[in-house]
Amino acid sequence: MKILKKIHNIINGTIEVFVHSIRLITGPIRVLPDFLIVGAQKAGTTSLYNYLVSHPSIIPSFRKEVRYFDSNFKKGLVWYRSYFPTKIYKYFMEKFCHRDFVTGEASPYYILHPHVAKRVYSQLPHIKIIMLLRNPVNRSFSQYFHTLKSGREKFTFEEAIKKEDERTKDEYNKILKDEFYRSSRFPAFAYLTRSIYLKQIRIWFKYFNKEQILIIRSEDLFDNPKEVVKNVINFLNLPKWSHIEYRKYHSDAKGKKMNEKTMQNLKEFFEPHNKELYEYLERDFNWD
Repeated sequence: MKILKKIHNIINGTIEVFVHSIRLITGPIRVLPDFLIVGAQKAGTTSLYNYLVSHPSIIPSFRKEVRYFDSNFKKGLVWYRSYFPTKIYKYFMEKFCHRDFVTGEASPYYILHPHVAKRVYSQLPHIKIIMLLRNPVNRSFSQYFHTLKSGREKFTFEEAIKKEDERTKDEYNKILKDEFYRSSRFPAFAYLTRSIYLKQIRIWFKYFNKEQILIIRSEDLFDNPKEVVKNVINFLNLPKWSHIEYRKYHSDAKGKKMNEKTMQNLKEFFEPHNKELYEYLERDFNWD
């Protein structure tokens, strides 16, 4: 069985490389995205993206997380285009099917990476940005189990958040100094940092106006996905669509319970950061 599985993976990998080579050749005649879901990680980006691409006018990218603007920027715009539909397909959809046509991708590291907003603006100044913000305590806990599941984390949650600064600070500084420095440690172990949203959001508002950015409270998506998706579809200027299956995706911390003392400590830690966020956005997320 292991040999058959290995052969299967090799065949699939070969086919994928071949298909992507074809898409690269046709890159110049492919469209660029109309929207980006930029994060945050473990805040419902996969769920929202899958709901949206159920809409007949929203055409998915060939990969949900293309990660062009964070890890693959050096590969260039033709490489990025290769993950989206052709201009011919868009023309056909609009002229003969009489449908609106938008496409986009969802890469949750975008919101955190300090150089991404500037890169996006330089190439897609009119794009629409979607952000999902989840209760920072729950988001951090969920990310921990996501990293643990990947085999990269060896500490308990309490140990991991204590060690976060020493594990990530130098990596973040390297990214700031060299925009092409690729760090795997920083995004993987920045449990608390990824949940301090205001610092991240401010960078995006430096380049994009508020009409281009839609900020969603993740708990609203979890509790009432139908209404949230309706608002997103309206944000994208698309006609209403109700035939969507609202199932949940990627619940890494499901069934896991946080230590009560740890939870209280994190609530106190995030309280001033949340307050600043509420004041900046003039919106109360009720995470307290």
